[in-house]
Amino acid sequence: MPITTHSAASAARRAAASSSRPSLARCLATVRDSPAKPEKAPTAVVMLNMGGPSTIPEVGDFLSRLFHDNDLIPLPMQSVFAPFIAQRRTPKIEEQYKEIGGGSPILKWTRAQGEAMCALLDELNPGSAPHKPYVAFRYAQPLTETCLDEMKADGVTRAVAFTQYPQYSCSTTGSSLNELYRVAKKQGYGATGDVEWSAIDRWPADQGLVKAFAHNIRAALQAYPEDRRKDVVLLFSAHSLPIEIVNRGDPYTPEVAATVYAIMQELGFSNPWRLTWQSKVGPKAWQGPQTAKAIEGLAKLGKKDICLVPVAFTSDHIETLFELDIEVKEDAEKLGVHLTRAESLNDSPIFARALADIVSKHLNDYDAGKIGAASAQLELRCPGCTSPKCARTKSWLARGGKEAEA
Repeated sequence: MPITTHSAASAARRAAASSSRPSLARCLATVRDSPAKPEKAPTAVVMLNMGGPSTIPEVGDFLSRLFHDNDLIPLPMQSVFAPFIAQRRTPKIEEQYKEIGGGSPILKWTRAQGEAMCALLDELNPGSAPHKPYVAFRYAQPLTETCLDEMKADGVTRAVAFTQYPQYSCSTTGSSLNELYRVAKKQGYGATGDVEWSAIDRWPADQGLVKAFAHNIRAALQAYPEDRRKDVVLLFSAHSLPIEIVNRGDPYTPEVAATVYAIMQELGFSNPWRLTWQSKVGPKAWQGPQTAKAIEGLAKLGKKDICLVPVAFTSDHIETLFELDIEVKEDAEKLGVHLTRAESLNDSPIFARALADIVSKHLNDYDAGKIGAASAQLELRCPGCTSPKCARTKSWLARGGKEAEA
């Protein structure tokens, strides 16, 4: 604090006393050296996703975790067949990752999106600031265990589980939430009320998401001559699901369709469009039509201008960079199709703002008592669900991360 001199006499007295007491600089140094007041623990925004191997040596473990997950790929005698399938497929998948640069960029993009989102959140919601993004991947590092360790080290007591799958499926978001509860119980942190949880479990027709997709589609259409642009077929491609999951009442298929329809509304239905499915694995029946087959059929119908739109992914990874950009494109060229792809959302500032707005509204509505810790849709199990772990997870989230009373 500055010292004001009221008279020459008082100034003289202070000067005389200065030789027998600590200097102002030393006093300030003493204040700085005292224990600092603990910083406020961040509000955690846990970004849930499938993940992908960042390096080639991680591919085997990634595939093993994926094929062991019966929420995603239900197999008979899973503990026996999963390691066998993963081991057999590893060399082929390693080659695919080599072709896209030696690993998946999904962690890079998820972290970038999280940082941009939380920077905006600190401005939008100063009351719950600081906000910090944490990544919890289902099959690759950083796994849920790593995420919870980081949160515990930061002293987190409030967290939002924010799925990065805009459309809900028991095999994706559901699996990640099941894993969150399982690991939290196992590690003894985050499952018994020491962290107050709430969940953003789906956002298929969010206005910001729709605008981000529409912006990238408009940019992609510029690659076509103006006289052909309005006739380009927009082929929306989403990760497929086994039909048995669809038939038990999983909401993923209609929610993907809702995203596509909202995007087309934003575009003013400027182009013809279809929704197709990709990434089928194994001999069982999966949701169709498959994207590659759809392109083949459209080519036979004389539709040679097609723009792909990966509509269930929020950033680039193996399904966009290899499956669509290399495999599907090569097949399309053989058919004489001029195939392009709308850029993934990656570092889109429109998308970053969308993420921040979604979390901001969620926090505000939750604090105001307008919503609970879990949505009504999340609490509703699929009509054909028989999974006890699904029931336990949904009930736990509905209680805000507290265990049921005995």
